Amino acid sequence: ALSPQPESEVFEITDFTTASEWERFISKIEEVLNDWKLIGISSGKPLEKGVFTTGTWEEKSDEISFADFKFSVTHHYLVQEPSDKEGKEELGEDALPLPMQDLLCMNNDFPPRAHCLVRWYGLREFVVIAPAANNDAVISESKCNLLLSSISIALGNTGCQVPLFVQIHHKWRRMYVGECQGPGIRTDFEMVHLRKVPSQYTHLSGLLDIFKTKIGCPLTPLPPVSMAIRLTFVLQDWQQYFWPQQPPDIDALVGGEVGGLEFGKLPFGACEDPISELHLATTWPHLAEGIIVDNDVYSDLDPLQAPQWSVRVRKADNPQCLLGDFLTEFFKLCRRKESTDEILGRSAFDEEGKEVADICYALSKLTEPAPVPIPKLSVTNMVHSAKKKIRKHRGVDESPLNNDVLNTILLFLFPDAADKLADVFENRASTSAGNNPPPENEDYNLFSQFKSAPSDSLTYKLALCLCMINFYHGGVKGVAHLWQEFVLEMRYRWENNYLIPGLANGSPDLRCCLLHQKLQMLNCCIERKKARDEGKRGSMSDRSPGGASGDGAKGGDHSGENPDKEKEFGKSWESWSDSEEEFFECLSDTEDLKGNGQENGKKGAKESVNLKPEGRLHPHGKLMLLHPGEPLYVPITQEPAPMTEDLLEEQSEVLAKLGTSAEGAHLRARMQSACLLSDMESFKAANPGCCLEDFVRWYSPRDYIEEEVIDEKGNKVIRGELSARMKIPSNMWVEAWETAKPVPARRQKRLFDDTREAEKVLHYLAVQKPADLARHLLPCIIHAAVLKVKEEEAVEDISSVKKIIKQIISHSSKVLRFPSPEDKKLEEIIAQIMSVEAIIARARSLKAKFGVEKCENEEEKEDLQRFVNSLLEQPEVSVVGAGRGPAGSIIHKLFVNAQRVPAVPPLEEELRRSGSQEERRQGVQSEFPPPTGREVILRTSVPRPAPYSKALPQRMYSVLTREDFRLAGAFSADTTFF
Repeated sequence: ALSPQPESEVFEITDFTTASEWERFISKIEEVLNDWKLIGISSGKPLEKGVFTTGTWEEKSDEISFADFKFSVTHHYLVQEPSDKEGKEELGEDALPLPMQDLLCMNNDFPPRAHCLVRWYGLREFVVIAPAANNDAVISESKCNLLLSSISIALGNTGCQVPLFVQIHHKWRRMYVGECQGPGIRTDFEMVHLRKVPSQYTHLSGLLDIFKTKIGCPLTPLPPVSMAIRLTFVLQDWQQYFWPQQPPDIDALVGGEVGGLEFGKLPFGACEDPISELHLATTWPHLAEGIIVDNDVYSDLDPLQAPQWSVRVRKADNPQCLLGDFLTEFFKLCRRKESTDEILGRSAFDEEGKEVADICYALSKLTEPAPVPIPKLSVTNMVHSAKKKIRKHRGVDESPLNNDVLNTILLFLFPDAADKLADVFENRASTSAGNNPPPENEDYNLFSQFKSAPSDSLTYKLALCLCMINFYHGGVKGVAHLWQEFVLEMRYRWENNYLIPGLANGSPDLRCCLLHQKLQMLNCCIERKKARDEGKRGSMSDRSPGGASGDGAKGGDHSGENPDKEKEFGKSWESWSDSEEEFFECLSDTEDLKGNGQENGKKGAKESVNLKPEGRLHPHGKLMLLHPGEPLYVPITQEPAPMTEDLLEEQSEVLAKLGTSAEGAHLRARMQSACLLSDMESFKAANPGCCLEDFVRWYSPRDYIEEEVIDEKGNKVIRGELSARMKIPSNMWVEAWETAKPVPARRQKRLFDDTREAEKVLHYLAVQKPADLARHLLPCIIHAAVLKVKEEEAVEDISSVKKIIKQIISHSSKVLRFPSPEDKKLEEIIAQIMSVEAIIARARSLKAKFGVEKCENEEEKEDLQRFVNSLLEQPEVSVVGAGRGPAGSIIHKLFVNAQRVPAVPPLEEELRRSGSQEERRQGVQSEFPPPTGREVILRTSVPRPAPYSKALPQRMYSVLTREDFRLAGAFSADTTFF
C-alpha cells in the first residue's frame, strides 16, 4: 500500500470491497482507543500548580502493525481522582476539550521531570504511535502524511478527544506530529527541529513574529500574547572548592594506622566531587507582550531580576567512593579459584623435613605428659617461623606483606601478645578487646541478623584487616599471606595452651558465621586441654572444689545459658572442662527426645550400697536420696561436647539415615544418649545406693511429679512418682540407667575429644582458599559497612538515607541468613550500600559549597541545611527569595567567581568574544555566563481561520541550546465556521 505499483499491461479487476492494509491499520487504532476507553468527551478539573511533578504518571502500551511494519501505541496519562459525573453536563456545548484547555494553563510550565511532549505542550494525557523497533524510523514525507491522515480518520470515527501523536524521523530527534479533535474544532501539533539556529529566532521579538505569522489571525489589533520565559545557566567548575578528600596515602604507616586508615575501621567518602554541575533556572512565569524588550541589540532579561529561581544539581556518574571500592574488591575475592598454596608457592605450610606432616608425630607430641614450658609471648615469636619458611620457597624479600604491616596487623588482632608475660595475658584472654557499642545496643546485635560476628570479636577484626590488605597491600596474595600467618598462630596457641582473644567463652555461638564458630570451637579445645595439662602437673589435683550449685544444677531447662551452673576453675581436673558459660543443648539432653520405661530402677539400690562414693562436686543441699535417706550429692560431670553448625548438621544427617528399623532406633538412642549415660554414671558413682527417681529429681525435676496424699494415720505426706513419659515401656532413660555403671567422670571415655576436634578445626582453617575466606567473612564486612554508613549518616541526618539503611538491614538479614547466598543478591546489597555512601558524599559536597558550616546566623543556617537536603531528594528545588535570598546570593557568588577564574584570553580571542551577539546583548549581566538553554512559551486565544470563527487556544514552545533549536506549536482552528 505504501509504494506505487508498477503499471502492468495485464488487465486486472480490482475488488474494492476488501479492506486495504491502510483501512485495517486505521481500524486497529480505533480498536485500541476503544479498549482503553478513550472515546467520548474528556472531563476533569483544571490542573493544579505543580501537579505534573507531584502527581503520578502512568502508561499502557499495545502493538499494532501496518502491513508487516510494527508500531507501538502508548497512552501516557497523569493519574487523577475520578471527577464527578454532574460536572460533565454543566460543561455544556461550548466547553473546549480538556487538552485544549491544558494548552493555555500556566500552572505547570517547565516541569522538572516529564515526557518531552508534556514539557512542550502542557498536556495531561496523550497517545503516541511510534515504530516498535528502536532503529526503525518513518522518514519519507508520504509515509508521514499517510500516518497523519490515519490518526485524523481514527479520531474522527471514534470521537476520541485525547491528542494522538506519531513519532517521525530518527528516535533521537524526538520529532512528533499530532492532532486533537473536538466538536467542530481541531488542534494541529507541528514541530521544527534545527541544528543551526537562524539568528532572528534567538530572541523574543523574533519568536513573536513567527508565532503571529503562523496564527495568521484575521483580526487587526491582535489579542495580547502571554509569555513565560526560562533561562538556564550551568555552573561546571566549582574551582574555588577543591574536593577535600584525597585517597589515603598507602605508604604512611604510623602507630596502627595504615594510610590514614585505622585498622578495624572501613574508609568512607568520595575521592572525587560527587556533584558535577549546578543548573540554575531563572524564570519569568507570566509576562504580557510589550512589557519586556528582548531583541537582537538589547535585552531586559537579567537573571538577577527574575522573579523565580530554581536549582537542580547533576550528580557525577558513579563517583569513586572508598567504602564501595573496598566492598567491591573484597567481593571479587569470592570468585577467585586459587588455593593459598597456589598463591604463595607450593606447601608453604611444610616445616623443615617430613616430621610435621606426619600427624602421628603431632599427636604424640601433644599427648606426652611432659609439662609445657611457657615461652615469653611476643609478636616476633608469633610471626615465628612462617617468614623463614616462605623465604625458603621464594626469593628473600618476596613475601607479599612487609614486616611492619604484618606486625601491626598481628598486634591489632592479638593484643594479648604485647604483654610479655604469659600470666598477665591469662587474665585478659577472656575479655574481648575493642571499644565497641555495649552488647545490648541494636547495632552490636546486628551480627545475629546478618550471621556475621560481634563487632568486637577477632573474626570481625580479621575480616576488616583482610579487606584492607586486599585493597592496599598486595590483593589476593596479601590475603593469602595474612591468612597463612593467622593459621600458624592458631596452631601455635593450641600447642602452647594460649586462649585466643576476642572470642566469647563457651560453646560456639550458632548465630555467628561458621568461621567464628570454628575459632570458638578451637578455644573450647584449648581450654579443656589446658585444664587437663594443669591437672596432670598436679598443681590443683588436691584442692577441694568450692562453690554451691543451685537447685537447677543440671536443671530441667536446657535452653542455653544456665546461670546456676557455676563450674569453678578450681575444681579437680577430672572434669574435662572449665568452660564457664553455656553448655550446648546436645541432642542428648533429652528433654524433647525420649521417653518410655517402667519403674524398675529399685534394684539398683541394693546392688551398690557398699561402694565408696567418688567424683562428688558438693551436696545438693535440698534433696535426700529416696531409699538410704542420705544427702544427694551433685556429681562432677563431663561437659556436653560443644558443636559447630556443620557438625550438628552432620550428626542430624547420620541420625536421619539410621532409618526406622529397631536396630536403627537403638543406635540412634545410643548416639543421642551418650551424654545422658555419662551423667548417670557420674551420678551413680557419687551417690551409692541411688535409684532412677533420685537421678530424675536432680536432672529433670519436671519428670518427677509430687503430690500431697493422706496416709493411713491421717497425716499429710508427699508422695512422688515418675512422669508418664518416664513410664513408657522400654524407655531410653530406664535402659540407660540399667547399663550405667558407677564410674566417676575422670575414668569415663571422653565425650569431647579435644585433641581430635582441634586438629579437625586446624585442618579446616588450613585448607580454606582466599575465596572461601571471603565468602565466610563477607557478612562481617557488610555488617561493618552498615555500621559505618549509620555512623556517617548520624552526622548528616538525611531522612531518605535512614530509610534506605533500614531497607539494607532487612534485605541483608534475609539474604545472609542462609548458607551460600546468591552472588546477584550480594551484589544488590553492596550496590545499596554504595548508593547511600554516594548520597552522603553529595550532601557533604553541597554543604561545603553552600558554606552551611560557615553560616553565622542560626536561622539562615537551618534554611541552607534544608535547601541542601531538598537538592538531594528532589529533581528541582525553588530558591526562596530568588536571586536575593540567602541561597540565591550564594549561587550568584558561585557564578561570579566561576566567571573570574579564566586568565585574560589572548587578543584575538577577546575580539571574537566581544563580537559575539550574545555577549553584546548581555553586556549588563556579564556576571552570568551566556545561558545554556533558553525556553519560551507563547500563548494566546484567537479565532482561526476566519474572523467569525470561535476563539481557540494557540501555543508555541521554543527551546534553544548550543546543540539545537526546536519549535513545538499547537495551532487550533474552527472546522465548522470557516
